[in-house]
Amino acid sequence: MRIKFWGVRGSIAVPGPDTVEVGGNTSCVEVRCDQTLVILDGGTGMRLLGQSLLSELPLEAYVFFSHVHWDHIQGFPFFTPAFIPGNRFHMYGGNNVTHTLEETLAGQMDYPSFPVTLTDMAAQMSFHDLHEGQVVRIGETNPIEVVNARGNHPNGVFAYRLTYKGKSLVYATDTEHYSVIDPKLVRLARNADLLIYDTMYLPEEYSGEVGGLPKTGWGHSTYVHGVELAKTAQVGQLVLFHHDPSHTDADVAAKEKRAQALFPKSVAAREGLVIDL
Repeated sequence: MRIKFWGVRGSIAVPGPDTVEVGGNTSCVEVRCDQTLVILDGGTGMRLLGQSLLSELPLEAYVFFSHVHWDHIQGFPFFTPAFIPGNRFHMYGGNNVTHTLEETLAGQMDYPSFPVTLTDMAAQMSFHDLHEGQVVRIGETNPIEVVNARGNHPNGVFAYRLTYKGKSLVYATDTEHYSVIDPKLVRLARNADLLIYDTMYLPEEYSGEVGGLPKTGWGHSTYVHGVELAKTAQVGQLVLFHHDPSHTDADVAAKEKRAQALFPKSVAAREGLVIDL
């Protein structure tokens, strides 16, 4: 597996001089399993990913959406390969919303919100609404196995585990643990090589000691909870992900150091970061 980060922010894109090192685009992660392309989430980073893929046409890719809040789907209407005939995209997402994945993606492109519609995209697309625990196998020889578990987030969210040729990646964004480390995520992440985890808030922000407003129930977590999950599940490496839009490059670097003091194999996600498994 080769993992590349194209968008690492949460809530809203934040370009500017204070975010240029970490990046300001919202969630999008590219996973290559040999020649097979898997895309995790379609935030604004998906636009940049799309530009990088234009030299590889025709394309076939498997896109897994954790959920359909704006910061995880807003890059899709700007994903150039989706407008090019001959490309094929298999789209997966939870059935825990009032509309199907296809209806939701079409809705954000409806008039008057966007000038073109989903049906204007010329690539071939198939949509798959997942249920919890469903296993998706991609390919026949040495298949990629994708399994999901529900996280804790308003309107619902799925975490995914990708396993290929004995290596495993867990993508768990937009979730929190509440009083105990989420047992579903512990099971999902058990012995994974890499855990990409939502660390949007610092512990003092989550509790309300800083900022004046507790973030409990907002559906996001901290690096402390990420470390606890990584240790409990015995994962190989922890990636701090879904950075708060108010956090500068210096803030993210400081968070990374605090996490490394607890779990040395921690790294903050940055646009362009590549991890090979």
